[in-house]
Amino acid sequence: MNEAAPKSLSNSQRALRELRHMIFSGELAGGTDHLESELAERLGMSRTPIREAALTLENQGLLELRPRKGVRILPVSPSDMREIYEVLTALESQAAELAASRGYSSAELSELADAIETMDQAVEAEDLEAWAEADNRFHAELVRLGGNNRVATIFNMMNDQVRRARMTTLFIRPVPTKSNADHRAVYEAIQKGDAETARKRHREHRQHAKEILIALLEKHRLNHL
Repeated sequence: MNEAAPKSLSNSQRALRELRHMIFSGELAGGTDHLESELAERLGMSRTPIREAALTLENQGLLELRPRKGVRILPVSPSDMREIYEVLTALESQAAELAASRGYSSAELSELADAIETMDQAVEAEDLEAWAEADNRFHAELVRLGGNNRVATIFNMMNDQVRRARMTTLFIRPVPTKSNADHRAVYEAIQKGDAETARKRHREHRQHAKEILIALLEKHRLNHL
């Protein structure tokens, strides 16, 4: 059972949080259909906040509202992932370049360094869920350090799709030792102020990640779940 929501959250906010969790955890699997009344009963609330949350999740590309049929949880599509990774690769590589050009101190890069350290520890402990969380933290912090608010907005909009695809393939992907090494190389380039290398290494990292993810989705036909 999910932990109780803080009392400060409205029913609509709680519905959004709970439905997102259910989608990312696979409790609401891609390709499945659910009536609003069913979801309302599961979450112990009326249909109105469910409807409001569903509208937000539809805009985020996680589900489809179907008149008189409730919601359909959208499957993870390889073609969607190709397009999303193309956009994120370009934007994040630019963020890495900008971050390297800003002359950040080690203290200002501490969150990036901590994410890398956590990823290394997670791989050693064979804790892939902890690795995935730290990986997401690294990418979000990289975008923040780039200092472009519009890039951050687009990243936040698209990253949910990437997170869900990553969680779908998390336990069938290769051990992410190369990913960790890539992150460290990007961090070191930013620390040195080497903008060209930071951009290049991050672009290579995202392209490699895209190839692994799409190959797994197609091989295991996970987009048809």
